[in-house]
Amino acid sequence: MRKKIAAANWKMNLTWQQGNELVQSLLGATPSMQDTHQVILSVPFPYLASVSSMTKGTSGYQVAAQNCHHLAAGAYTGEVSAGMLASIGIPYCLVGHSERREYNGETNAVLADKLVRCIENSIRPIFCCGEPLAIRDQGQQNEYVARQLQESLFVLSAEQVGQAVIAYEPIWAIGTGRTASSEQAQAMHLHIRQVLEVHYGQQLAGQIPILYGGSVKASNADELFACPDVDGALVGGASLVASEFTAIVNALCKS
Repeated sequence: MRKKIAAANWKMNLTWQQGNELVQSLLGATPSMQDTHQVILSVPFPYLASVSSMTKGTSGYQVAAQNCHHLAAGAYTGEVSAGMLASIGIPYCLVGHSERREYNGETNAVLADKLVRCIENSIRPIFCCGEPLAIRDQGQQNEYVARQLQESLFVLSAEQVGQAVIAYEPIWAIGTGRTASSEQAQAMHLHIRQVLEVHYGQQLAGQIPILYGGSVKASNADELFACPDVDGALVGGASLVASEFTAIVNALCKS
C-alpha cells in the first residue's frame, strides 16, 4: 500500500522562532499516524537542523529541503548540494517546484540532474510537475505533464523511481485561491499513473505516491483525499497556519 502524505511547503516564510512555534503546535495537535500516513515538513535551509531535531522520534514526521543544486559540488556560492543535505540526515527534497521553474529557469534537463543527485545521496525526491493556465485552456495538460515526466523523472531506473514521490501542482492553482476540482485532480493523477505504468510497469506505478498541490486547505482536503489516485497534498499557504494544516492532516488520516 502506497503512503498517504501531507507535505508542508513553507517556501520563504516564517522566522526561526515562528517556525519552531508552528512545529510545536503541530506536534501537540496532530494525531498519531499509522505506518501508511506521513507528514513531511519542507522548510527553508536555515531551519532544517532545528526542525529535524524537534520532530525526531515523533512517528510519522519527516523533514524535506525545498531545493538542492544539480551538481555534486563546486564554486557555486550560495547553493546547497544534495550531499550537504544528506550529511545532516535530510531524507526528502523538493525537485522542480513551479516557482523554481519560473523564477530560477530550471529546465527539465536540470531537474533530471537534481533527481540523480538526490538518489545518489539516498534522498527521496518529491518531484513537482504541472501545467500553466494557457496549457490547461488549450486542453494540452496531459501532453505537457507527460513530457515533464519523460524528460526529468524517467532518467531514474525502476529501482530508483520507487524512492520518489510525485506532486502534481497545476500552476494556475498555486497561491491563487483557485483549486482544481476533485474531478480534474483525479483525472490528472490517473493520467500520471498511466504514464508511469507505460514506462515502469503497473506494479511500480501503483506504488508511487502522487500528491496534489494547489491552494489545498482544510475546506477542500476531504474531497481531494477521497479521489482514488490522490495520495495526499503538497500544501503551501495553509501549512503556515497550525489549525489549517492540522485539519488537513486529520483529513488525510481519515482517508
